[in-house]
Amino acid sequence: MMQRPFRPEEYSLKETSPHLGGGAAGDKLTTTYDLVEQMQYLYVRVVKAKDLPSKDITGSCDPYVEVKLGNYKGTTRHFEKKTNPEWNQVFAFSKERIQSSVVEIIVKDKDFVKDDFIGRVLFDLNEVPKRVPPDSPLAPQWYRLEERNGHKVKGELMLAVWMGTQADEAFPEAWHSDAASIPGDGLASIRSKVYLTPKLWYLRVNVIEAQDLIPNDRTRFPDVYVKAMLGNQALRTRVSPSRTLNPMWNEDLMFVAAEPFEEHLILSVEDRIAPGKDDVLGRTIISLQHVPRRLDHKLLNSQWYNLEKHVIVDGEQKKETKFSSRIHLRICLEGGYHVLDESTHYSSDLRPTAKQLWKHSIGILELGILTAQGLLPMKTKDGRGTTDAYCVAKYGQKWVRTRTIIDSFTPKWNEQYTWEVYDPCTVITIGVFDNCHLNGGEKANGARDTRIGKVRIRLSTLETDRVYTHAYPLIVLTPAGVKKMGEVQLAVRFTCSSLLNMMHLYSQPLLPKMHYVHPLSVMQVDNLRRQATNIVSTRLSRAEPPLRKEIVEYMLDVDSHMWSMRKSKANFFRIMGVLSPLIAVAKWFDQICHWRNPLTTILIHILFVILVLYPELILPTIFLYLFLIGVWYYRWRPRQPPHMDTRLSHAESAHPDELDEEFDTFPTSRPPDIVRMRYDRLRSVAGRIQTVVGDLATQGERLQSLLSWRDPRATALFVTFCFVAAIVLYVTPFRVVVFLAGLYTLRHPRFRHKMPSVPLNFFRRLPARTDSML
Repeated sequence: MMQRPFRPEEYSLKETSPHLGGGAAGDKLTTTYDLVEQMQYLYVRVVKAKDLPSKDITGSCDPYVEVKLGNYKGTTRHFEKKTNPEWNQVFAFSKERIQSSVVEIIVKDKDFVKDDFIGRVLFDLNEVPKRVPPDSPLAPQWYRLEERNGHKVKGELMLAVWMGTQADEAFPEAWHSDAASIPGDGLASIRSKVYLTPKLWYLRVNVIEAQDLIPNDRTRFPDVYVKAMLGNQALRTRVSPSRTLNPMWNEDLMFVAAEPFEEHLILSVEDRIAPGKDDVLGRTIISLQHVPRRLDHKLLNSQWYNLEKHVIVDGEQKKETKFSSRIHLRICLEGGYHVLDESTHYSSDLRPTAKQLWKHSIGILELGILTAQGLLPMKTKDGRGTTDAYCVAKYGQKWVRTRTIIDSFTPKWNEQYTWEVYDPCTVITIGVFDNCHLNGGEKANGARDTRIGKVRIRLSTLETDRVYTHAYPLIVLTPAGVKKMGEVQLAVRFTCSSLLNMMHLYSQPLLPKMHYVHPLSVMQVDNLRRQATNIVSTRLSRAEPPLRKEIVEYMLDVDSHMWSMRKSKANFFRIMGVLSPLIAVAKWFDQICHWRNPLTTILIHILFVILVLYPELILPTIFLYLFLIGVWYYRWRPRQPPHMDTRLSHAESAHPDELDEEFDTFPTSRPPDIVRMRYDRLRSVAGRIQTVVGDLATQGERLQSLLSWRDPRATALFVTFCFVAAIVLYVTPFRVVVFLAGLYTLRHPRFRHKMPSVPLNFFRRLPARTDSML
């Protein structure tokens, strides 16, 4: 199969001009929905009914209401044997799809064979009032039911019917005509929703010592350690070096805890009898509700806890409380740290856990999720491809989920959301997904919502008070290669409340104070981040509608630390991109030294002489040069937010086997011959890295050997040179030394030769410790 040629414009950002705010001249527009296009809806609120007649032979009435508009039909739930039911349900019909001039609200009596008609109310759409927030909601009114021939019948229905927009308060919870084909148990999964990340704390358990332990085997010295568990997190101390009945550790164990605190901290003191065999000497359970909280690095009071020993008697656990055994702990919830639950490269929130330590917000971020274009079919239904798309946006502790647009490759959401901003150097992430949980039965089959693509926008790259409207390419990497899934159109505005405060933030540490005063190790941060993302995904998946685990993990880039040959290449070329200006300067200076352009070299000589004579001009000259470069580049400053770059990511040039390796599970699930081939490839790459690291170590050891007398003749020469140089430099003015060194460096090619210089020859002859390597 021939691969489609790569076209860069497919993956580029496109500026758009949507009609934000919408509406014709004279319409009252809302300020809360000015970043989206207005969408008109017909709203029908069915409140309640009274005095309904009985239609059954039994004399009872099981009423429900059917709202009918053209081909669209929505129904309320039914009540059994109730003549005064109360529904309070809202129906929304998109004005774009209305094909009738009359909306019909019918009250029916549910029956086994055929539902009986009780009465109806008709509304002409031309006479329906229009409501735009912040107008107060339209008050419902009682309407007398009619027969099909127009005669009044017994019974009344309380209704409110109006034309509104998606800014209406009733919009999020309304039944939508787009979802007419969705069964009742799938309706919850298509509604828009706002979620909040649970409040996360670091729990520090300082295990100090234990006293009066009673081992089961008293003929040996115990090898004692402490095991701590919080939910599914388990950590243990090292085995105490003091093999006594009063062991000491003084070791910190760190956990992630989420409010409300559902799990207890369980600590057990265990004796390692043999490999794989441990004996529990005592256990204590601590509720996190009573654990003290600290905001700084001041030590809190420690506390002794009694250990309980569990003895199994006749298959049941019987507790024997041994007051002679106890453990000394210092436990606290750390409020001064920011609990990292996302990659540090894409952090959306950097505030500490304790709200008392939060600074004032510096502005507002507004996001309008408008439409998507050209989405690919994600699944098959009734023999044809279909996509049920929704968006998820994450910034700070607030997650938002748009409603699901059923069966559309060009969905229109037009939903707007707002976040408070506390730091401009943060990132908002927007993901587009295909909803695979529209039918209740699919939930049991373990269906997973499919990722369509993701967009990241760094706030510091945005100009304040400017509305950015762009179509962002939705790009995913698959085992078959990079693939464009469509485009999502967004409107973004970052409004700054105080420019001075925002500028001041650039001088402040990125993370809270505790991260620098009492830093965590890299290994701890990695483990704690993994636990935090697991807690967040578990909690959000229990919401209604759930924000599922695969969605949260994709948004938080849980697998970003996994090995990838493609990412390694991309990072290597990123480093080369950073070093390329330095390499270019080195090449330019080499050309100056070799007089490739005599005029330029002469000018450099003149500049050099001026700087030697007036050294106080060096720093001002450097900063003036940087200032002029910055002003010059202002003309070509980026006018668009950054977006996913396939060329930078080396996505379009990745080898299929490298992609297959990137998508492999951990541990691997591939056949042994493929794993062997990849292992050999990794060994060859690692061999090159090993050689480079060895070369760097060799140069460093040669520097050390200058004064180590490992080579006595070389060290004697170097020491003698240093003594002579010291005397010469004492009697010679420093400007003269710099002037002569500069002239020697810039000397004409006729005074140069191609052989290495004397200092380089001397340095290369110095010994290194490579001779001692096995």
